[in-house]
Amino acid sequence: MSETASSSASRRQVLARAGALGVGVAFAGSVSEIFAGTAAAQGLGRRGYGPLVPDPDGLLDLPEGFHYTVLSREGAPLRSGEGNVPSNPDGMGAFRGRHGSVHLVRNHENRHNAKRGVPTVQGLTYDPAAKGGCTAIALDGRDNVLGERVAIAGTAVNCAGGPTPWNTWLTCEENEDRAGTNGYTKDHGFIFEVDPVDPRRTGAVPLTAMGRFQHEAIAVDPRSGIVYETEDAFQKPFGLFYRFLPEKPLGGTGSLRAGGALEAMRVPGLPDLSAVQETGASFGGVEWVPVPDPLAQETPVRLQDFGPKGITHAQKLEGCYWGDRAVYFVSSFARSAEGSAADHFGQVWKYEPHRRRLTLVVVFGPSTDIQLPGESPDNICLAPRGGLMVCEDGNGAQHVYGLTKHGEVYAMARGRQNIGTPDAPEWGEFAGVTFSPDCGTMYVNCYTPGTTFAVRGPFHR
Repeated sequence: MSETASSSASRRQVLARAGALGVGVAFAGSVSEIFAGTAAAQGLGRRGYGPLVPDPDGLLDLPEGFHYTVLSREGAPLRSGEGNVPSNPDGMGAFRGRHGSVHLVRNHENRHNAKRGVPTVQGLTYDPAAKGGCTAIALDGRDNVLGERVAIAGTAVNCAGGPTPWNTWLTCEENEDRAGTNGYTKDHGFIFEVDPVDPRRTGAVPLTAMGRFQHEAIAVDPRSGIVYETEDAFQKPFGLFYRFLPEKPLGGTGSLRAGGALEAMRVPGLPDLSAVQETGASFGGVEWVPVPDPLAQETPVRLQDFGPKGITHAQKLEGCYWGDRAVYFVSSFARSAEGSAADHFGQVWKYEPHRRRLTLVVVFGPSTDIQLPGESPDNICLAPRGGLMVCEDGNGAQHVYGLTKHGEVYAMARGRQNIGTPDAPEWGEFAGVTFSPDCGTMYVNCYTPGTTFAVRGPFHR
């Protein structure tokens, strides 16, 4: 996820180039459409939770009535005694435990040269030369930390992932290096399953049938067990949107190891999703094409031969989640200068399996107000009272934004940890936003410096 911030111009630089058009940044689309017919559609008012209040401790600005607890900081000792907390916390899931407790599983997007990698632990390490992985935090009902430990180690560039209906976490490697590259001893580019309560139940076993490519996130259809997967390829040829049909759907922990079939989405007549600019644009007859070589033994999957009709690509496919009988996925941005069919500042797409229909439901882009979020939506989750929470992944000030069901944008949090200088301040992006099972706490990571927060307050308002 940090690739976006490091490789892109800041939002204000982008807007300066568009200044002749007199534009700013806004949001278009129908968030309420996502939640039609659900209890969550009883959303927030049009102003969210009010303006952000400066934090006297200089960590996290929140609306009045909200407060945070720092659960974990990179470099601090893990309570398990296995080493220190790794850097670059990214995607994260929250799982219900006994007696109101919560188990967090937190990715660490560490590359081969990371200074503070995930400690290797016997029985939980895939490739000792890789520095990514996950840590798990156990919390009581008041968000007091009960334990913190390694959940999987020896994986590479663990970006996002997603929860399963049987309460495990699927962590995704956004990397496709082969053994021998960057010192790795094994091939990378896989999905791994992590049990948040007892990681040794799942170990460090790659789910090879789910494909080897630059994984980003997943979402599971809770009725069929089909797993949808995004591919975050920011250079052309861009990534694909996949589905995995497991041999043992909804079989519980470890069932995905039984294998299955990997397919890629083809939208007839639409080779690049960025070409679509209007919210509400809809495409029926979506096809799913078998991936010729899911392990990419000779050729990366997105470069393989999908037949004369080709396949549908998109730049920076990232967040992915399930809701209201459909799977939603994010394209963080598209730039024609980098090979996309058209430019945009972010899209959210909806695929309805029962209708085989794909619809563009949210577009971020230049329109009205420079203060509103508009560049590179990344991690997205459902908000407790309707709408979405969005981690904006760009340069400049970093926020968690909310989008109400009415399409109104509000700031939920702002990072205050300056990793630059007083004269040229910089802030680490947010990642991994998620909510406790009772929706009373929002958990979120600051990527740099690695910090995990628990935010409580009147979310019910």
